[in-house]
Amino acid sequence: MTTISRESISADGAEQVIAAAVAKANEIGVPMVIAVVDESARLKAFLRMDGSLLASIEISQHKANTAVSFGLPTDMWYSVAKDDPPLLHGVATIPNFMMLGGGVPIVSEGTAIGAVGVSGGTYQQDTEVAQAGAAAIG
Repeated sequence: MTTISRESISADGAEQVIAAAVAKANEIGVPMVIAVVDESARLKAFLRMDGSLLASIEISQHKANTAVSFGLPTDMWYSVAKDDPPLLHGVATIPNFMMLGGGVPIVSEGTAIGAVGVSGGTYQQDTEVAQAGAAAIG
């Protein structure tokens, strides 16, 4: 039998990501929704800050899922796909795919162990908060 093992973010690590993202959201004064997923895109930790948008609940999870599934921050997708109509059309059909900034892979020792997705502000603010969260690991 052949098996593989994968590194995954721990519950404690996911909470560190949430804490760092909340600190950044508080610093910029925007209430956010923050989702952390493991390497298999399964929800590991989640927080909806007081006053954040209801729509951001699902959006944050979609951003995290997209980031870990493709190993690419969601804010990079537009530049990758904008000049490639088949790709741009194709990614739009992927369930739960999110091209807006705010999804960032979480990497430890060169291995993607999960991702953080943030929603609630502009896509630039979401990206800034997600990057702060991801930087808490590794």
